[in-house]
Amino acid sequence: MAWSPDKTTVNSWNEWDPLRHVIVGRADDCHIPPEEPALDAKVPEDSDMRGQWGKRPQETIDRANELLDKFADQLRARGVKVDRPTPIDHSLPVTTPDFHTASQFGCMPPRDVLLTVGSEILEATMSYRCRWFEYLNYRPLMQQYWEEDPKFRHEAAPKPRLTDADYHPDYLSEKIGVEKRLQWAAEKFFVTTEEEPLFDAADVLRFGRDLVVQHGFTTNLKGIEWLRRHFPDHRVHTVNFPGDPYPIHIDATFTPLRPGLILNNPQRRLPDDQREMFHKNGWEIVDSAQPAHNQPPPLCYSSVWLSMNVLVLDPKTVCVEKSEVYQADQMDKLGLEVVEVDLRDAYAFGGGLHCSTADVYREGGCEDYFPNL
Repeated sequence: MAWSPDKTTVNSWNEWDPLRHVIVGRADDCHIPPEEPALDAKVPEDSDMRGQWGKRPQETIDRANELLDKFADQLRARGVKVDRPTPIDHSLPVTTPDFHTASQFGCMPPRDVLLTVGSEILEATMSYRCRWFEYLNYRPLMQQYWEEDPKFRHEAAPKPRLTDADYHPDYLSEKIGVEKRLQWAAEKFFVTTEEEPLFDAADVLRFGRDLVVQHGFTTNLKGIEWLRRHFPDHRVHTVNFPGDPYPIHIDATFTPLRPGLILNNPQRRLPDDQREMFHKNGWEIVDSAQPAHNQPPPLCYSSVWLSMNVLVLDPKTVCVEKSEVYQADQMDKLGLEVVEVDLRDAYAFGGGLHCSTADVYREGGCEDYFPNL
């Protein structure tokens, strides 16, 4: 499929083919949202974010935007076309017939909302009330792509109601403890119920004909079944990682680098029975290097394992956060050229290098990387 920098073509089937066109988020007007069931379950019990909400300090927003702008420039210097969202007013409340929350979140992590599969970009349901309208930050780009690419399919999953029935009340206690959380994760008992389909796009990894989807806090089994029905030509596989007490989004846990090679968080190993599809098809799953930091940055939802939240530019080149020296060293030993990107001061706005981007175009088509299934 031909690509031109002057006109949009949407095409991306996996996480590693040569990247030619991408969306990079912005930190504008990012808020710490008010308490709500999904958010309360995710915020670590000892986090400095508990009990806080409101717009993030402007100097931190400016710093994050400075880093995101530089990241976008680095990608452009490598021949990648970069688009940016148009931020809405995230201070506005979200009110529906079913719930009210006093503010929204932001638009730094497009990967959470937008799932690109072939010529389609799908807007995820989202399972946080504060993120209900987050797709609006990207609608100007979706409209542009639709005008420029006659084969582009712009889809949106059914918006969930997000009533209290969507959340297990057991998770509303601030003092659950890590041991109990790990037990619940092993039992696949998460904050989200099976009331209605829920999924975040960042819980999905694309392997050509196969989609690997994490079952956890932000994606339930009905959400995975919805994806299975929506993509009938794909094989959709459910995975989970029992070692994660706060299981949201797969891309700081399981990171494909090229055909046949995946990094796995050593604290959240894929269970043996779920490894079978990879081993039967010659894939190697290696433990990721340790993070360079013992703590996340201030007011950050994410864990220190954003170290492995990398952006693969092609099967031989990968973007790694500049301070994550152990991860960079591992990539070098795996035969990958490392592009250092300074982004740690933007982590708190929604994640790392993979989170802060969404594919529009990667070279290549839909391949079958798991013929022995």
